Amino acid sequence: MPRTRKSRAVSSTPVGPTFDPAALDALLAGRQTAGELDDLFRQMKKALMERVLAGELTAHLGYGPGEAKPAEQANHRNGATSKTVLTEDGPIPVAIPRDRAGTFAPQLIPKHARRLPRFDQNVLALYARGLSVREIQRHLEELYQVEVAASVISAVTDEVLAEVTAWQQRPLERVYPVLLLDALRVKIRGDDGVVRNKAVYLALGITSAGTKDVLGLWVDASESATFWHRVLSELQTRGVADILIALVDGLTGFPAAITAVFPSTQVHTCVVHLVRRSLAFVRFRDRKRVAAALRRIYRAPTVAGAEAALAEFAASADGQRYPLIAPIWARGVCTDFCV
Repeated sequence: MPRTRKSRAVSSTPVGPTFDPAALDALLAGRQTAGELDDLFRQMKKALMERVLAGELTAHLGYGPGEAKPAEQANHRNGATSKTVLTEDGPIPVAIPRDRAGTFAPQLIPKHARRLPRFDQNVLALYARGLSVREIQRHLEELYQVEVAASVISAVTDEVLAEVTAWQQRPLERVYPVLLLDALRVKIRGDDGVVRNKAVYLALGITSAGTKDVLGLWVDASESATFWHRVLSELQTRGVADILIALVDGLTGFPAAITAVFPSTQVHTCVVHLVRRSLAFVRFRDRKRVAAALRRIYRAPTVAGAEAALAEFAASADGQRYPLIAPIWARGVCTDFCV
């Protein structure tokens, strides 16, 4: 790690849920079937559409909810009208905000429109294009064939970013039995329009109920133990008191960064990273055979069994042909072996 991926430019800001975290956790806890998850996704899309519409009305009136109304503005908010729109996931009821003067004309869901095409692509583009006002403006005009003012784009993104910030700062559970820490190397377009290589840090927690929870996403120019230390300190500030097992790659200084924040955590090297690192030394035609031999190591029922399988591999023809592999697994099996 980090591994290189060809990727379109993405935003350096994570996309967060538009629900209260406790309510969202409650919804996810009882939903297991594909139909239940689709229903939850429709609810999230409804909330996001209503956020975008609220941003449009803010741009139209010139002031946000709870703010002082400008002296020259006689118009004001006047509740909402229920409307059902058709999306890729079926009909979704949406509350369309109204103004007292009746001059507000939504652009995301125009008046009299019942179908909202390509909404998913629209929302993803807001982030994939780095939240550049000019590019978002052009993209929305291409999708809906309407002119969109820059002030509307700014108001909409402000509404969405408020939810993103709430997701980034939401409180976490006190204990996570397992925490996976990893990073991806991606290309990200910055505010100046220049695409640069960045490391996207991911913290994925496994809860006591066995569900997965993305604790956060962070972006930096390169992966380092120092940056991971800051990430872990942030998790602690957000309420995490203990982590039982941390799964990491072989980054130098990573275990020390973890135990500096959570001293009792057992740090294990992820078996996927061990296999990937080992096969990097192997010729392509030998990889299938070597991978099968390594599988006997990490699938051994006990540490003693894993050590015996490792010794067998080290003495084999492949072990002699690729002598750098056995030491990698010797460190993993003896100190932080994980399955």
